[in-house]
Formats: sequence, C-alpha cells, structure tokens
Amino acid sequence: MFLKISSTLRILLFIGNLFLILPAMAQQDSLFLSVEQLFESGVKSSLRLQADSLKERMAYERKRHAQTALLPDLEIGLKGGVIGQPVVFQEGLSHPTYPDTPDWSQNYTVDFNQPLYQGGKIRYSIRKADIEKEIAGLQRLSNQADIKLGLLNQYLNLFTLFKQHIVLTRNIEESLRRLQDIRQMKKEGLITNNDVLRSEMQLTNDRLSLQETENSILIVSQQLNLLLGNSENRIIKPDTTLLQKATPLESYEAYLLSAYEQAPDMKLLQKETELARNQIQMDRASRKPNVNLYASNTLARPITRTMTDLYNNNWNVGLSVSYPLSSLFKSDHKIKESQLQVSVQKKEEELKKQQLQMDIYNAILRHKEALQQADAWKLSVRQAQENYRIMQNRYMNQLAILTDLLDANSVLLNAELQLTASRTRIIYTYYQLQKVCGRL
Repeated sequence: MFLKISSTLRILLFIGNLFLILPAMAQQDSLFLSVEQLFESGVKSSLRLQADSLKERMAYERKRHAQTALLPDLEIGLKGGVIGQPVVFQEGLSHPTYPDTPDWSQNYTVDFNQPLYQGGKIRYSIRKADIEKEIAGLQRLSNQADIKLGLLNQYLNLFTLFKQHIVLTRNIEESLRRLQDIRQMKKEGLITNNDVLRSEMQLTNDRLSLQETENSILIVSQQLNLLLGNSENRIIKPDTTLLQKATPLESYEAYLLSAYEQAPDMKLLQKETELARNQIQMDRASRKPNVNLYASNTLARPITRTMTDLYNNNWNVGLSVSYPLSSLFKSDHKIKESQLQVSVQKKEEELKKQQLQMDIYNAILRHKEALQQADAWKLSVRQAQENYRIMQNRYMNQLAILTDLLDANSVLLNAELQLTASRTRIIYTYYQLQKVCGRL
C-alpha cells in the first residue's frame, strides 16, 4: 500500500514540475492573427515600405519641380549706392577736371523671360521625372511582396511550433501513462528497474523539447510583434484554418503570362528601359536651338549718359534665339552611350524573363512536391500510430523490449511533426508562386 501511494505521489509531483515551464506563456496576452491581418499590419508598420513611400513622394516632388520649367522666369532687382567723383582729362592725362555729379545712384528692374522652344529638353525632363516616380512606386510594390513572404514564413513557423507544442504535450501525457504502467509492472516483478529509468529519461527529454518549443514560440512572437508594431509581450496565435485554404494550380503558361504583365520586378525593368530611351531624346534635344520671349523694364537715377540727377525709365520686349554649335560635335558620344544603355536594359529584360521562367517552373514543382509529401506523411502517421499500438501491446505482454516501444513512439512523434511541416510548406509554396507571378 505504501509503495502504491509513493508511486502515485511521484507521478503527481512529476506532472507538477512539468507545468512549471508553462507560466511564461500562460501569463502573457495572446493575439489571434489571420493571414490578411498579418499582411495588412506588416505593410503598414514596415520601416522599409515607409522609406519607399518617402522616396515615391520625393520623385513626385521632382516631377512637379521639372514642370515649373514651363513657367516664365520673373526677376525683380534693386541696386543703390554711392557715385564716386569722376575725373575728366581734357588734354591727354593733364589738366584733370572734376565735374559735378549726383552722390547717389538707384536702379530698379523687372525682367521677364518665357521659354518658347527648348528643343524638347523641358518636355523630356518632365517625362524623366514621371518615369522615376513610377519606378519608385514599382520598387515599393516589389519590396512589399518580399516583406509579405518573409512575414508569412515566420507566421507558418509559428504555426508549426504551436502544432509541435500540442504533439509534444500529448506525447508527454502518453509517456506519463506509460511510465505509470511500467512502474506497476516493475512492482509486480515483470520487468527490471532499467525500463523505469529509461522511461523517466525519455520523459525528461520530452519535457526539455517542450520547453525549447515554448521558448521558440515566445521568440518568434516577439519578432513578429516588432515587425507588426504590436506589444512585444503578446503571443501571436495563427489561424488554424489556414491549412484548409484551397491552393489551386494553374498552367505554367498562365503563370508566366501573369508574371510578364504583373510582376513588379518585370515592370521595373521595362520602366528603366523607357527611361533610357527618354535619355536619348534629352541628349538629342541639346542640339536644337533655344527660343525665349523676354521683356524688361528699368527705372534708374541718375541718367548715366549725362549724369543728370533725374529718373530715367525704359522698357523692351523681344525674342532671343540661341544655338549651341558646340553640341554638334560634343553630344555624339553621349547619344551613343544612351543608345547602348537602351540595349543593356533590353538584355536585362530578357534575362529577367529567363529568371521568371526558372522561378515559376521551380515554384510549381515545389508546390506539387509539398502536396505529395503531405499525402505521404498522412499515410506515415497512420502507419506509425498502428505500429506504436502494436508495440505497446507486445511490450505489455512481454513480447517486445522497451527500446522497441520507445523507437515506435519516436517514429510516431516525428511523423506527426513532419506532417505539420509538409502542410505549412504547401501554404508557403503557394504564396511563393503568387509572389513570383506578381499576385502577392
């Protein structure tokens, strides 16, 4: 009777020690987060995307500044100062005279200049700024897709850890029941104390694995909270219905066409090619004449010709035409360089198309592979469960040793964890495929 009570107390104390590792998770607030909420919060809180938005606004301001070149230049000037005593030599450098002059001079001017024709330089400068703004927007979209996929990877890792926690907890409960049976068999003299010690060691290892899993949950939750702008002490709980999400596959050609039309990286290269073409036009515009309309009004005192201390007002309106002759021989190499840059950008587009073909083909195969692995691990889990049941019955009937039973338990544990990993891999490869073809 004493031995039975002692054995029961040991088991109860062991269970109590097991739950001593849980308070860190139990005392913390939890936050349920779906994939849509993950993406929304991640995009909103991303420092990289905030910087990209600022760069996009900078590009917009550059465009607005380029457009101001179409507006006239208006300049107002004011000059005032002391007039020095002039010296007039009437006979060579001898017999200087000192005529009377005013002591102060004043000059008020208003100048107006309106570009009429610049050979297209202003138009192509505005177009350049507009393309740069579109490039900044596409760069933000490309970074946004990368951030979403990175967040999803951590989210699925957290999902795997929670499932691992459930499996390990259930395995520990099973180990406790098995340990109680083994101790009863040892008390009845059916087995030696060695089986009891090995069972306790296995249970200790399971406890350490559970603690490691809980710490990993805390670490990944803290990392996600920082990226999402949440409180660091919250434990994020992923949406368990995610594994039931439909992941339909389309044809390789459909994905490839979508990537050519929608992928931000592809559009980015196309815009850079367009920017290079625009640069050619800007270089050619430097060879063309400049025509401006100008107007000016000047109010000055004194009259500079006679030095009479009176105000004099005059105005003028006209056209100015200038032609940069030196550009005829200076701009050739610059134009050729811009033409070569266009060729380089075309090669970059072709290279990107090849990369998209490889990435899409690889993503499709990996997704199919993940689906096949999930089916295989489903079968493996059923087989491992049956194997463990058989080995447990054989051990209890003294037809197998404890090592065989523990091996069967390890095989079952590994199969359940691999099944969860394969299911989460299905979701990841599906979203990875969406990113490659520009749909994320």
